[in-house]
Amino acid sequence: MGPYKKHWFALIGVLIAMFSLLGYFGADVYRSAPPIPAQVASTDGQVLFGRDDILDGQTAWQSVGGMQLGSIWGHGAYQAPDWTADWLHRELTAWLDLAAQAAHGQSFAQLDTTAQGALQAQLRAEYRGNGVDAAQRLVVSPRRAQAMAATAAYYERLFAADPALRGTRQSYAMKEDTLPSAERRQDLTHFFFWTAWAAATERPGSAVTYTNNWPHEPLIGNAPSAENVVWSVASVVILLAGIGFLVWGWSFLRAYEAPLPTAPTHDPLTLSALTPSQRALGKYLFLVVALFVFQVFIGGFTAHYTVEGQHFYGIDVSQWFPYALTRTWHIQSALFWIATGFLAVGLFLAPVINGGKDPKFQKLGVDVLFWALVFVCVGSFIGNYLAIAQKLPPAWSFWLGHQGYEYVDLGRLWQILKWVGILLWLVLMLRGVLPALLSGERRAAPSSSAPLGGRAGRSLDLGANSSDGEDKNLLALLTASVGAIGLFYGAGLFYGERTSLTVMEYWRWWVVHLWVEGFFEVFATVALAFVFSSMGLVSRPMATTASLASASLFLLGGIPGTFHHLYFAGTTTPVMAVGAAFSALEVVPLIVLGHEAWDNWRLKTRAPWMDNLRWPLMCFVAVAFWNMLGAGVFGFMINPPISLYYVQGLNTTPVHAHAALFGVYGFLALGFTLLVLRYLRPQFVFSPVLMPTAFWGLNVGLVLMIATSLLPIGILQFHASVSEGLWYARSEAFLQQPLLQTLRWVRTFGDVVFIVGAVAMAWQVVWGLASRGAPATTLRTRTA
Repeated sequence: MGPYKKHWFALIGVLIAMFSLLGYFGADVYRSAPPIPAQVASTDGQVLFGRDDILDGQTAWQSVGGMQLGSIWGHGAYQAPDWTADWLHRELTAWLDLAAQAAHGQSFAQLDTTAQGALQAQLRAEYRGNGVDAAQRLVVSPRRAQAMAATAAYYERLFAADPALRGTRQSYAMKEDTLPSAERRQDLTHFFFWTAWAAATERPGSAVTYTNNWPHEPLIGNAPSAENVVWSVASVVILLAGIGFLVWGWSFLRAYEAPLPTAPTHDPLTLSALTPSQRALGKYLFLVVALFVFQVFIGGFTAHYTVEGQHFYGIDVSQWFPYALTRTWHIQSALFWIATGFLAVGLFLAPVINGGKDPKFQKLGVDVLFWALVFVCVGSFIGNYLAIAQKLPPAWSFWLGHQGYEYVDLGRLWQILKWVGILLWLVLMLRGVLPALLSGERRAAPSSSAPLGGRAGRSLDLGANSSDGEDKNLLALLTASVGAIGLFYGAGLFYGERTSLTVMEYWRWWVVHLWVEGFFEVFATVALAFVFSSMGLVSRPMATTASLASASLFLLGGIPGTFHHLYFAGTTTPVMAVGAAFSALEVVPLIVLGHEAWDNWRLKTRAPWMDNLRWPLMCFVAVAFWNMLGAGVFGFMINPPISLYYVQGLNTTPVHAHAALFGVYGFLALGFTLLVLRYLRPQFVFSPVLMPTAFWGLNVGLVLMIATSLLPIGILQFHASVSEGLWYARSEAFLQQPLLQTLRWVRTFGDVVFIVGAVAMAWQVVWGLASRGAPATTLRTRTA
């Protein structure tokens, strides 16, 4: 540890304390998950359905796309309703009409306010107190059983091909006969009922429902709890305090920053020959841009479904490529190409760290991993198609087709194979890193190797595998981040097809939040620090200190901040408190990333040869900007419990998702891709037309998407959710208003600009990979 002992102890302390919190309250998630009743019956003795029927409905929901077709408890897609809120409101209004007819011989809407108020009081008392008994039986009144049956009949018609509801299916971007089996449609209604029951029934010993009074539903008094308001205020205070302490700390400590080292006359990374495994990485870069272009085009296609429902400019394509499928492919392809970009830069660095040479059979491993990625990607996409088309037997759908859970949609078999591929990457990385980490002697790359670009000269030791403590510390942190990436994806295997939705959400967010937003962030930070320090642009002590401090800051809020996704997923108030407090700390380092952007930007003037790395650096500057705006500002916009209570499942969420997933991780992956391309093809000159078009097209397109469509729609939905209820903000009546239709059409302008940028980026990478014959002197000239 050497001079970094306090930084290491801080990081280790953060990891121990934060994972203890995550584990302790994770056990509470298991204990407090809403019960699935063994039997649902009416007081007149009629058995309606049981636990297995509810779980069968959960698997039926998964098979049609799950969270890619509407949402449950606010998690999922945004075009169709939130089925929980929609079912609850429909059942409540059906109950009120039945009660009004029985008591007054009129519909509920025809009654005066006094009579309506009396019935609503009865409704609230019945629904909020309708829990399971000691035998895990849920007994409902005959009137509620009638209301449930009427609501179920509507959903059975909606998910079939009833001509009377064709217009509604178009509004919801559902294909005709979404779930052909009548038996499975009936099971689906049982699952929808259970999610709505948990949202309406008070947890024993509490004054709030199992979902902390979510969704907003005035008919039964679902409104933000006192704890919701308290912890929302606390999260804002914690955010301000965190930013304040960070600014004070940086202001006082920056005086002790070491001066920047003298930059070398030539790029050190070009002074050793490419190894066979590094030369094999070209196909990874091609896969990155191929999947990127596919993702962008399928995203535009999916966005168009929000205005035409089942058609693409008048052509009915929903029976083959429905919204649920194309949205699945859009998200999954993004995860695949971003992960591939990260894997590629890691595999490029492994031989660099190993003294400029490959471990035995490293190229074979790189090739096997590439084709494994292709196999899993193609196989999972085919499985998604077969599941949503209902062509797989029900027992196979979860394993080969579609898990139904956003971001981990791929079938369980493909998920396992993906993890095996990540573990193979981990092995390939460790084969290059561990010898350098464990060696006590400096090992330079062979001086006889031919340098990149044809220049003569001795190769440099970039592995930093000396006995010098400062070198070892940065390498040790890089090794730890690589190990975390390899291992933590396995958290997605801790739930199964019939696992409680609450427990599933806990583990799903280990993957989506902790693995992606936590450990990938640390890996990216450390990898960039390692690259820049190996280039001699920043000192190794500065890079090491900054990396350790950044890792502690990211993980301090990031690990327990996982709980901010679970406020209303059937968890208790302590989970909300921990999530609100620590997720506010997640935002702290993101708000002040302008300093990091400036540090990256000024590197381009450190040496003349840095002109060749201008566009990778520009991508890293964009990462800092979108981290601040997309992950920080837009993330905190939906983060406090009082905010998320009203906006969960609205278009404010994709504002954050687009700006953070692409703006941060997308630009990181593209920056890594351009960086690796720069060294695979050192003579290649970036186009002065394509690169500005790509970079600014992507940034401007993303801004237009958000500013002209997603954010305005989200704000209008927010107002509707506060004033009427979440059911209304996601309803056909609200979303099909002319103004909102126009705003969705306007998004086309941003989409087109973004697509142009994506195609330009892809063409630049493909052109670079195909280029081999430029003169070596090109590397020393100023490039665009």
